Amino acid sequence: MYVHVPPGEIESRSLAIIDAEVPEPRPFSGEEWAVVRRMIHTTADFDLLNHIRFHPDAVRAGKEALLAGADIVTDTRMALSGIPVRRLEPMGCSVRCLMGEPQVAKRARAEGVTRAWAAVDEAMAHGGADIFVIGNAPTALFRLLDWVGRGARPPKLIVGMPVGFVNAAEAKELLLAQDAVPYITVAGRKGGSSLAASVVNALLILARSGGE
Repeated sequence: MYVHVPPGEIESRSLAIIDAEVPEPRPFSGEEWAVVRRMIHTTADFDLLNHIRFHPDAVRAGKEALLAGADIVTDTRMALSGIPVRRLEPMGCSVRCLMGEPQVAKRARAEGVTRAWAAVDEAMAHGGADIFVIGNAPTALFRLLDWVGRGARPPKLIVGMPVGFVNAAEAKELLLAQDAVPYITVAGRKGGSSLAASVVNALLILARSGGE
């Protein structure tokens, strides 16, 4: 039966339900739990609890980057649209996606690579970004890690959650195998643009308020 809930209460009730369905002691605590809870809120997938992985410095690094006015690059327009300007502007942050840029398409065709790979090349060739948000393309994560491994300026945080059956799990294994760059990821096949965007939203909320 439909139960009317005032629009302003839907999110808070949803988060309260998640808290109730994952009683303490939880596998995550403090600010990590605030991030995980928002990921579950976005997907209604409690199985994520078994797959989410945090670098020990990830939340701190993400908050510090955002408070300093981070430049954020996403691998899809969907992830871009999932990070609202109303949360970015007060902190002086910006977000961009290069996938639709003509020079990216030209590079991809010329080199025989995916546009996601070429978009990372384009971003890194022009100084990189403070936060990379990868929710769809394993090739973007592979290429970003390759740049970092060859000595390029690393981002302050990688939200690395490419989804799928071909190379997604393998790309995230490479991310987990390094500890030079803080990351938040989902081991295995799960991921997605909306999930990756939800992580940035959680960090923005934490950075502005110190918690939820």
